[in-house]
Amino acid sequence: MNDERGQVGGVARLLPWAGPEGKPCYLLGGAEGGLISRMADDAERVQLEMAGELLAHATDLLADSRATPPQLRYLLARMAESLTDVRRIAVSRGVQTLP
Repeated sequence: MNDERGQVGGVARLLPWAGPEGKPCYLLGGAEGGLISRMADDAERVQLEMAGELLAHATDLLADSRATPPQLRYLLARMAESLTDVRRIAVSRGVQTLP
């Protein structure tokens, strides 16, 4: 039977980085605690820490009445990247599914 990722039997883990052309990257049948799995855990940890730091920066910048449109656009671009990372982590952990 195929699962939602098209994998026949077994479990596929969505990795916290994109493959060629920005497509999702999966670890197929990898043992939990294996090298790639640990690398993915580390990458997710860094991405979540960076999201927290970016959120704190956004709070500060949005409270600053002197913030310029280019600064706000840059912040929004980084927030979009971070949200993409956080969403990918949520999908990987089974909290959400890809459309």
